Amino acid sequence: MIYKFIGAFGLLLISLGVITKKRKKQNLYYIVGGVLLEIYSISIGDLIFMILQVIFIAAAVSDYVKR
Repeated sequence: MIYKFIGAFGLLLISLGVITKKRKKQNLYYIVGGVLLEIYSISIGDLIFMILQVIFIAAAVSDYVKR
């Protein structure tokens, strides 16, 4: 049950990142939200979702470091 809340909070953070104007803050929301969704995807055992989340997090970290 706790993992559903973790996943929902992760999705909320990513959604907040979409509407945030400041790029650094946006990427932080993406990174934290992505990690929370990764935890959720591990808890449900969805391999495709796990891989996609790792790629999403890596892209957000890369963009954060560049700026």
